Amino acid sequence: MSLEIQKLSFAYDGHEVLRDVSFRLEKGEFLSVLGPNGVGKSTLFRCILGRLDSYAGTITSNGDDLSTLPRRETARRLAYIPQIHQPTFSYTVLDTVLMGTARQLSPFSQPGKTQVERAMAALERVGAAHLAQRDFTRLSGGEQQLVLVSRAIAQQAEILIMDEPTSALDYGNQLRILQLVRELAKEGYGVLLSTHNPQHALTFATRILALSEGRVAALGRPEDVLTPELISRLYGVDVIFAKTTAGRVIVPALAGDIV
Repeated sequence: MSLEIQKLSFAYDGHEVLRDVSFRLEKGEFLSVLGPNGVGKSTLFRCILGRLDSYAGTITSNGDDLSTLPRRETARRLAYIPQIHQPTFSYTVLDTVLMGTARQLSPFSQPGKTQVERAMAALERVGAAHLAQRDFTRLSGGEQQLVLVSRAIAQQAEILIMDEPTSALDYGNQLRILQLVRELAKEGYGVLLSTHNPQHALTFATRILALSEGRVAALGRPEDVLTPELISRLYGVDVIFAKTTAGRVIVPALAGDIV
């Protein structure tokens, strides 16, 4: 399943946030969205998810305009994985993941054996089945994010939309979540993920979409488009790229020259 954005523009009260943004996400891709605060990353995601509808341009999935599809059909195609949040009510982990199966049920129906099995399989997939009966609100940040990924897997959508999913996690959990996301992309999911960390995009993504002042500043493979010049343009800082046996590492220029 593909996702295509063509000439997307959006403004809040006359203030333009996005302008002529175009890109395509294919099955099996991990596309990382980069850019400073306020550049329009979250606005882009809200437009794709149908939470903002007064945009110009088109957002299509397999050629179908997402703005014309019923919510149930949109949920069949797109799953949203937010930043960690504190829910109003306490739910068990299993109940939280079962929420991802709602689009498979008729109105007022309760999840049955099939949905429970699907939810447990999703938890198994991310190594979190042992948390099934725990209170979601009492989990660590990393555990909560695993549960939210499980919920998206249980939804059985083919495209995962992830808005800065590692922003509240410690270093180890950041890497574990990104490794999991890369594995999901290799299994055929299309992943659109925003991040504040260019190193994450360089290490894990298959392609990068960089936004600057609401426009596309770069689009392509990390090794082709992620340069010191682009990072300076996006974030206003100077960096250099150090070569290591594990690949390129982004280093602040103030650390001195590294060959």
